[in-house]
Amino acid sequence: MKVQVPVHKNNDYQGTVADLTYQGNGVVKVDDFPVFVPNALPGEQVTIKVTKVTRNFAWGRVMKWQTKSPDRVAVKNKTYIQTGIAPLGHLKYAAQLKFKQHQIKELLEKAHLDKIEVLPTLGMAKPYHYRNKAQVPVKMVRGQLETGFYKRGSHTLVPIEDFYIQDPKIDQAIVVVRDLLRKYHITPYDERTGKGCIRTVMVRRGYYSHEVMVALVTNTHRLPMADQIVAGIVAGVPEVKSIVQNINDKKTNRLLGTKDKTLWGAPEIHDQLLGINFVISPLSFYQINPQQTERLYQIAIDSAGLDGSQTVIDAYCGIGTISLAVAKHAKQVYGVEIVPAAIRDAKRNAKHNGIKNARFYVGKAEDQFAKWQAQGLKPDVVIVDPPRKGLAASLIEATGKMRPQKVVYVSCNPATLVRDIQRFADQGYHVTKPIQPVDQFPQTTHVESVTVLERTGK
Repeated sequence: MKVQVPVHKNNDYQGTVADLTYQGNGVVKVDDFPVFVPNALPGEQVTIKVTKVTRNFAWGRVMKWQTKSPDRVAVKNKTYIQTGIAPLGHLKYAAQLKFKQHQIKELLEKAHLDKIEVLPTLGMAKPYHYRNKAQVPVKMVRGQLETGFYKRGSHTLVPIEDFYIQDPKIDQAIVVVRDLLRKYHITPYDERTGKGCIRTVMVRRGYYSHEVMVALVTNTHRLPMADQIVAGIVAGVPEVKSIVQNINDKKTNRLLGTKDKTLWGAPEIHDQLLGINFVISPLSFYQINPQQTERLYQIAIDSAGLDGSQTVIDAYCGIGTISLAVAKHAKQVYGVEIVPAAIRDAKRNAKHNGIKNARFYVGKAEDQFAKWQAQGLKPDVVIVDPPRKGLAASLIEATGKMRPQKVVYVSCNPATLVRDIQRFADQGYHVTKPIQPVDQFPQTTHVESVTVLERTGK
């Protein structure tokens, strides 16, 4: 049976933007039927053209504004919104911070947890040029090698030189590399044929150290004109300390392969976070926005209320960023992470910083928690910093059985955070402080937060 919907593709409709989705799209309702409209802000009266219709919603684009929101700002380059580099770039920064706070509040209200307070989002003084790492695709566009970013939902590359949210020194390094690849006629990888050499240019720059790494991701084992390209990068990027070729010869969406060849300098660079030195290789996971990461993690550490006598478990510990910072304030720290290379980095970073009271384990966090619980480990505090899918129910149960006094939850997805707060309640844990959102990714829809849960029951 065909469902009747009140809108039709290619027709125009007028309406007022009612809301902003968590992806940053405006919502216009036509007879209560939602139409998602990029680059439209709440309160704006617009004429929209419907571009796609499904059973439950439609997509549209703004043809004309009758009124514009006072929170709208002029976007200096529309490609930032088209490519998804800065999907909230058209919204005033103060309004972006409110939008992120509101995302968490709204989900708590829907879950009947509206007694939990959400503090205003902690923003940045300069909410741009903050990313310390770029992974930029290389493509042939109209007969010329280009670096840039894909249009949202497509494989069409938009050439870009100034990425707005990246460290400008990284943008400059990418242009140097792009010009060298053009000069020496290096062919970009073509995913349709599987032929071509260069897939991606990755550049990292230490926020404190200013050390730069350039990684050239190739489809081929040999990089033609490697010596000349290396000499050109050394001459054109003064802060470069490491030039690496990463080989990714698989037909895959993964950006990096598993094999690295150091072409010049060191195989890694260094940077600091919360006063701890970290070694960063091409494959290392390292926080993208160190300034806000320091604030986020400091809040998490302060929330744990450590005095040097506690045992702490850090789930999803990565390269040990939180674990090693916590180790200064705890008796013993245990970290677990599923990625073996990250645990190798964590152990190396502990040694490098002379930290002896942190132990690291490779495995799924939920499996390792069950093991620790069976071994009778009794942590005082559990810190979790899970991926977007949140925590496994089994990890929450194992935590409940280990009975730590506190759980500090660092979240990058409000939806799974709210679900997990409800699951922790079944284990006798409740939110005891207002949730603190932190803006790790200005100009985008992402929001991080710190939630403190304490054992208040059983």
